[in-house]
Amino acid sequence: MPKIMICGRGGSGKSTLVTLLAKGLAERGKVLVVDTDESNLGLPDMLGLPAPAMTLMGCLGGKPAVREKLLASIQKKGNENTGFFADGLNLASLPPECTGGEWPLRFLRIGKIERSLEGCACPMGAVARSFLKQLQVGEGEWVLVDTEAGVEHFGRGVVEGVDLVVMVVDPSREAVLLAERAKALTAEAGKEFVAVLNKVDAETESFLRRELSEKGIPVRGAFGFAPEIMKANLAGNPLPAVNYREQVKALLASLLAQCFC
Repeated sequence: MPKIMICGRGGSGKSTLVTLLAKGLAERGKVLVVDTDESNLGLPDMLGLPAPAMTLMGCLGGKPAVREKLLASIQKKGNENTGFFADGLNLASLPPECTGGEWPLRFLRIGKIERSLEGCACPMGAVARSFLKQLQVGEGEWVLVDTEAGVEHFGRGVVEGVDLVVMVVDPSREAVLLAERAKALTAEAGKEFVAVLNKVDAETESFLRRELSEKGIPVRGAFGFAPEIMKANLAGNPLPAVNYREQVKALLASLLAQCFC
Protein backbone atom coordinates (compact mmCIF):
# COMPACT_ATOMS: atom_id res chain seq x y z
CA MET A 1 0.00 0.00 0.00
CA PRO A 2 1.21 3.55 -0.66
CA LYS A 3 2.98 6.19 1.35
CA ILE A 4 1.53 9.60 0.47
CA MET A 5 3.19 12.94 1.22
CA ILE A 6 1.01 16.04 1.64
CA CYS A 7 2.68 19.39 1.01
CA GLY A 8 1.74 23.03 0.34
CA ARG A 9 2.30 26.56 1.49
CA GLY A 10 1.69 27.63 5.07
CA GLY A 11 -2.02 27.84 5.90
CA SER A 12 -3.15 26.02 2.76
CA GLY A 13 -4.75 23.19 4.73
CA LYS A 14 -2.14 20.40 4.62
CA SER A 15 -2.94 19.08 8.08
CA THR A 16 -6.67 19.34 7.40
CA LEU A 17 -6.33 17.19 4.29
CA VAL A 18 -4.10 14.70 6.13
CA THR A 19 -6.76 14.39 8.84
CA LEU A 20 -9.63 13.88 6.40
CA LEU A 21 -7.69 11.29 4.39
CA ALA A 22 -6.57 9.50 7.56
CA LYS A 23 -10.14 9.19 8.82
CA GLY A 24 -11.26 7.87 5.45
CA LEU A 25 -8.45 5.33 5.13
CA ALA A 26 -8.92 4.14 8.72
CA GLU A 27 -12.23 2.65 7.57
CA ARG A 28 -10.24 0.38 5.23
CA GLY A 29 -7.20 -0.64 7.25
CA LYS A 30 -4.30 0.65 9.33
CA VAL A 31 -3.15 4.24 8.88
CA LEU A 32 0.02 5.82 10.25
CA VAL A 33 0.16 9.62 10.15
CA VAL A 34 3.77 10.84 10.18
CA ASP A 35 4.43 14.44 11.22
CA THR A 36 7.70 15.66 9.65
CA ASP A 37 7.07 19.33 10.49
CA GLU A 38 9.46 20.36 13.25
CA SER A 39 7.21 23.20 14.44
CA ASN A 40 3.55 22.21 13.95
CA LEU A 41 1.96 21.04 17.22
CA GLY A 42 -1.78 20.78 16.57
CA LEU A 43 -2.07 17.71 14.34
CA PRO A 44 -2.89 15.22 17.16
CA ASP A 45 -5.79 17.43 18.25
CA MET A 46 -7.11 17.53 14.69
CA LEU A 47 -6.94 13.75 14.49
CA GLY A 48 -8.45 13.33 17.95
CA LEU A 49 -5.41 11.35 19.12
CA PRO A 50 -3.10 11.73 22.12
CA ALA A 51 0.37 13.07 21.38
CA PRO A 52 3.04 10.36 21.71
CA ALA A 53 5.29 10.41 24.76
CA MET A 54 8.41 10.78 22.60
CA THR A 55 9.38 11.80 19.11
CA LEU A 56 11.04 9.25 16.83
CA MET A 57 14.27 11.22 17.14
CA GLY A 58 13.95 10.91 20.91
CA CYS A 59 13.67 7.14 20.56
CA LEU A 60 16.95 7.21 18.62
CA GLY A 61 18.77 8.98 21.44
CA GLY A 62 17.92 12.56 20.58
CA LYS A 63 19.43 15.11 18.24
CA PRO A 64 23.05 14.75 19.47
CA ALA A 65 23.03 10.99 18.82
CA VAL A 66 21.49 11.45 15.38
CA ARG A 67 23.97 14.18 14.48
CA GLU A 68 26.88 11.98 15.57
CA LYS A 69 25.70 9.14 13.34
CA LEU A 70 25.29 11.52 10.40
CA LEU A 71 28.82 12.89 10.84
CA ALA A 72 30.17 9.33 10.98
CA SER A 73 28.36 8.52 7.74
CA ILE A 74 29.77 11.61 6.04
CA GLN A 75 33.31 10.72 7.13
CA LYS A 76 32.94 7.10 6.01
CA LYS A 77 30.80 7.38 2.88
CA GLY A 78 30.90 11.08 1.98
CA ASN A 79 27.13 11.53 2.43
CA GLU A 80 24.33 11.44 5.00
CA ASN A 81 22.58 8.38 3.53
CA THR A 82 22.69 6.34 6.69
CA GLY A 83 20.07 3.90 7.91
CA PHE A 84 18.81 4.56 11.42
CA PHE A 85 16.58 1.50 11.65
CA ALA A 86 16.96 -2.26 11.56
CA ASP A 87 15.86 -4.23 8.53
CA GLY A 88 12.21 -5.27 8.53
CA LEU A 89 10.88 -2.00 9.93
CA ASN A 90 7.07 -2.08 9.68
CA LEU A 91 4.00 -0.74 11.45
CA ALA A 92 4.00 -3.60 13.96
CA SER A 93 7.60 -2.89 15.03
CA LEU A 94 7.19 0.82 15.78
CA PRO A 95 8.26 1.78 19.32
CA PRO A 96 5.01 2.28 21.32
CA GLU A 97 6.43 5.28 23.19
CA CYS A 98 6.74 7.29 19.97
CA THR A 99 3.29 6.54 18.56
CA GLY A 100 -0.02 7.96 19.75
CA GLY A 101 -3.45 6.37 19.42
CA GLU A 102 -4.52 2.80 18.63
CA TRP A 103 -4.95 1.00 15.35
CA PRO A 104 -6.52 1.54 12.90
CA LEU A 105 -5.15 5.08 13.28
CA ARG A 106 -1.88 6.03 14.92
CA PHE A 107 0.32 9.11 14.94
CA LEU A 108 4.10 9.55 14.96
CA ARG A 109 6.28 12.66 15.22
CA ILE A 110 9.74 12.66 13.67
CA GLY A 111 11.06 15.47 15.88
CA LYS A 112 10.42 18.97 17.16
CA ILE A 113 12.42 22.07 17.94
CA GLU A 114 12.71 21.67 21.71
CA ARG A 115 14.82 24.64 22.82
CA SER A 116 16.24 27.93 21.64
CA LEU A 117 19.51 27.91 19.66
CA GLU A 118 19.56 24.13 19.30
CA GLY A 119 20.66 24.37 15.66
CA CYS A 120 19.16 23.49 12.30
CA ALA A 121 16.50 20.85 11.71
CA CYS A 122 18.61 18.88 9.20
CA PRO A 123 18.97 15.81 11.47
CA MET A 124 15.18 15.57 11.61
CA GLY A 125 15.07 15.54 7.82
CA ALA A 126 17.64 12.75 7.72
CA VAL A 127 15.62 10.67 10.20
CA ALA A 128 12.41 11.27 8.21
CA ARG A 129 14.10 10.24 4.95
CA SER A 130 15.57 7.09 6.46
CA PHE A 131 12.36 6.14 8.26
CA LEU A 132 10.12 6.48 5.21
CA LYS A 133 12.57 4.68 2.91
CA GLN A 134 13.03 1.76 5.31
CA LEU A 135 9.41 1.46 6.47
CA GLN A 136 7.68 -1.51 4.86
CA VAL A 137 3.95 -1.07 4.34
CA GLY A 138 1.81 -4.14 3.89
CA GLU A 139 -1.59 -4.88 2.41
CA GLY A 140 -4.32 -2.79 4.01
CA GLU A 141 -1.80 -0.32 5.47
CA TRP A 142 -1.21 3.31 4.54
CA VAL A 143 1.19 6.06 5.58
CA LEU A 144 0.29 9.75 5.33
CA VAL A 145 3.13 12.26 5.70
CA ASP A 146 2.39 15.81 6.84
CA THR A 147 5.23 18.19 5.89
CA GLU A 148 6.38 21.67 6.82
CA ALA A 149 5.34 24.61 4.61
CA GLY A 150 7.18 25.12 1.34
CA VAL A 151 9.60 22.72 -0.37
CA GLU A 152 12.41 22.18 2.14
CA HIS A 153 11.41 18.53 2.56
CA PHE A 154 12.33 17.97 -1.09
CA GLY A 155 15.83 19.24 -0.42
CA ARG A 156 16.08 16.93 2.59
CA GLY A 157 15.16 13.94 0.43
CA VAL A 158 11.99 13.04 2.33
CA VAL A 159 10.25 12.55 -1.02
CA GLU A 160 12.49 9.54 -1.74
CA GLY A 161 10.53 7.44 0.73
CA VAL A 162 7.01 8.07 -0.59
CA ASP A 163 4.98 6.89 -3.57
CA LEU A 164 2.82 9.93 -4.26
CA VAL A 165 3.04 13.67 -3.57
CA VAL A 166 -0.21 15.60 -3.06
CA MET A 167 0.03 19.39 -3.16
CA VAL A 168 -2.67 21.40 -1.39
CA VAL A 169 -3.37 24.53 -3.43
CA ASP A 170 -5.42 27.36 -1.95
CA PRO A 171 -6.52 30.50 -3.85
CA SER A 172 -3.22 32.40 -3.96
CA ARG A 173 -0.56 33.15 -6.52
CA GLU A 174 2.10 31.81 -4.17
CA ALA A 175 0.32 28.43 -4.04
CA VAL A 176 0.28 28.16 -7.84
CA LEU A 177 3.96 29.06 -8.13
CA LEU A 178 4.85 26.65 -5.34
CA ALA A 179 2.87 23.85 -7.01
CA GLU A 180 4.82 24.34 -10.23
CA ARG A 181 8.12 24.18 -8.34
CA ALA A 182 7.04 21.16 -6.28
CA LYS A 183 5.99 19.32 -9.44
CA ALA A 184 9.47 19.78 -10.91
CA LEU A 185 11.15 18.60 -7.72
CA THR A 186 8.86 15.58 -7.53
CA ALA A 187 9.66 14.67 -11.13
CA GLU A 188 13.39 14.79 -10.32
CA ALA A 189 12.73 12.18 -7.62
CA GLY A 190 10.74 10.02 -10.06
CA LYS A 191 7.49 10.24 -8.09
CA GLU A 192 3.87 10.97 -9.02
CA PHE A 193 2.48 14.47 -8.34
CA VAL A 194 -1.12 15.71 -8.09
CA ALA A 195 -2.97 18.66 -6.57
CA VAL A 196 -6.01 19.05 -4.34
CA LEU A 197 -7.70 22.45 -4.15
CA ASN A 198 -8.77 23.88 -0.81
CA LYS A 199 -10.79 26.88 0.43
CA VAL A 200 -12.20 27.47 -3.06
CA ASP A 201 -15.53 28.66 -4.39
CA ALA A 202 -16.85 28.03 -7.91
CA GLU A 203 -14.93 30.93 -9.42
CA THR A 204 -11.58 30.28 -7.78
CA GLU A 205 -11.86 26.53 -8.39
CA SER A 206 -12.36 27.11 -12.12
CA PHE A 207 -9.44 29.54 -12.24
CA LEU A 208 -7.06 27.24 -10.35
CA ARG A 209 -7.99 24.19 -12.39
CA ARG A 210 -7.20 26.12 -15.55
CA GLU A 211 -3.92 27.51 -14.19
CA LEU A 212 -2.72 24.13 -12.97
CA SER A 213 -3.81 22.33 -16.12
CA GLU A 214 -1.66 24.70 -18.16
CA LYS A 215 1.27 23.67 -16.00
CA GLY A 216 0.57 19.96 -16.45
CA ILE A 217 -0.64 19.46 -12.88
CA PRO A 218 -3.68 17.16 -12.48
CA VAL A 219 -6.28 18.20 -9.90
CA ARG A 220 -7.80 15.24 -8.06
CA GLY A 221 -10.27 17.02 -5.79
CA ALA A 222 -11.49 20.31 -4.35
CA PHE A 223 -12.79 21.48 -0.98
CA GLY A 224 -14.56 24.73 -0.16
CA PHE A 225 -13.88 26.95 2.81
CA ALA A 226 -15.31 25.19 5.87
CA PRO A 227 -16.19 27.36 8.92
CA GLU A 228 -16.78 24.26 11.06
CA ILE A 229 -13.21 23.09 10.41
CA MET A 230 -11.87 26.55 11.24
CA LYS A 231 -13.81 26.55 14.53
CA ALA A 232 -12.65 23.04 15.45
CA ASN A 233 -9.04 24.05 14.80
CA LEU A 234 -9.42 27.18 16.89
CA ALA A 235 -10.80 25.22 19.84
CA GLY A 236 -8.32 22.35 19.48
CA ASN A 237 -11.09 19.85 18.77
CA PRO A 238 -11.03 16.89 16.36
CA LEU A 239 -12.07 17.85 12.85
CA PRO A 240 -15.65 16.94 11.81
CA ALA A 241 -14.43 14.47 9.18
CA VAL A 242 -17.79 12.70 8.96
CA ASN A 243 -19.19 15.77 7.19
CA TYR A 244 -16.83 15.10 4.26
CA ARG A 245 -17.02 11.32 4.16
CA GLU A 246 -18.35 10.95 0.60
CA GLN A 247 -16.10 13.70 -0.76
CA VAL A 248 -13.05 12.08 0.82
CA LYS A 249 -14.11 8.66 -0.45
CA ALA A 250 -14.14 9.96 -4.03
CA LEU A 251 -10.77 11.68 -3.56
CA LEU A 252 -9.20 8.54 -2.12
CA ALA A 253 -10.40 6.49 -5.07
CA SER A 254 -8.67 8.91 -7.41
CA LEU A 255 -5.44 9.06 -5.35
CA LEU A 256 -5.17 5.30 -4.97
CA ALA A 257 -5.77 4.83 -8.68
CA GLN A 258 -2.88 7.23 -9.26
CA CYS A 259 -0.62 5.15 -7.00
CA PHE A 260 -1.36 1.88 -8.75
CA CYS A 261 -1.70 3.04 -12.35
